[in-house]
Amino acid sequence: MTTSSTSSTTATAGVGGGAHSGGVPMTPILFILGSCISLQFGAALATQLFPAIGSWGTTALRLGLAAAVLIVIVRPKIHRFTRQQWLGVAAFGVAVGGMNGAFYASIDRIPLGTAVAIEFLGPLVLSALLSTRRTDLLWVLLALGGVSLFGFESLTGAASLDVLGVVFALVAAVFWALYVLASAHVGRIVPGQDGLAVAMLIGALAVLPLGAPGAVAGIAEPRLLLIALGTALLASVLPYTLELSALRRLPRHVFGIMLSLEPVVALFAGVLLLSQEITPLRVAAAVLVVVASAGVTLTARSRPAGEPQPIDEAPGWELPTPTHATLTGEMPILTEDDLREDGDASTR
Repeated sequence: MTTSSTSSTTATAGVGGGAHSGGVPMTPILFILGSCISLQFGAALATQLFPAIGSWGTTALRLGLAAAVLIVIVRPKIHRFTRQQWLGVAAFGVAVGGMNGAFYASIDRIPLGTAVAIEFLGPLVLSALLSTRRTDLLWVLLALGGVSLFGFESLTGAASLDVLGVVFALVAAVFWALYVLASAHVGRIVPGQDGLAVAMLIGALAVLPLGAPGAVAGIAEPRLLLIALGTALLASVLPYTLELSALRRLPRHVFGIMLSLEPVVALFAGVLLLSQEITPLRVAAAVLVVVASAGVTLTARSRPAGEPQPIDEAPGWELPTPTHATLTGEMPILTEDDLREDGDASTR
């Protein structure tokens, strides 16, 4: 899933990528596709833990492992945090925990592709709310039309959907939108990755009341712990590495459009990895959501000079482009300044 739909600026393409001048480099495109595939393998692997430790136990264990790794690597200087920074990081952490927990609870009940498509409504609606462009509302309506096809399919009896699973996917969508806002706020007030590392720990603690028994059972069983580590690798480390490399080499609108393919990738991953059913309506729904996400990304490439600044947005600030936070909650937020610094460093 992509949060690129909230982007409103583009980055210049970085060095490398193996493309001819004026074209889109293929290497970072392949990186993004590899990231999408790895992410879906991670989600599919996580479902193998559900029967033994439950979706919330899986969430708590995975976030806990990720937090431990991040804290060891980052070594956040929490003694320097101000009250404002703690409040921001706490909100970020709750968003991380809620997003991951609700999403895993969703894919425990409904197909992976369906859950991802529904969850995309979060950043799409957020983009429309923060935008002054009427076209963004049209894209959201298109996405809603696509998601409604899942309900139509269920009502006609072609393929029933678990209502609670749909509710969890919608809750995950809300937390994803909150994640975008909270992570952007933390990125501005907390230096480096300190905020991310602490937020991961808070996220794990936030879901612990629901997932503690399962997490303890996972830690006590080496096989389950190994699967959890594999999930963290496939759904976190590898996607982050590939997407970070791609984002440094691609314009942000291209990056966003590629990540907009996530619902389709998730749909076919559910079929290939989890033997989930695929239907024409599900394919149509996923395609409509992809088109809506890509449309928002394209129309948000630049803001006309005379267009008013949204009241929720500080002057001169744009919503950043998180990477695959929708499933992992672990991706750093990359702003234009970050990309510019990377570009400057590469020329030294």
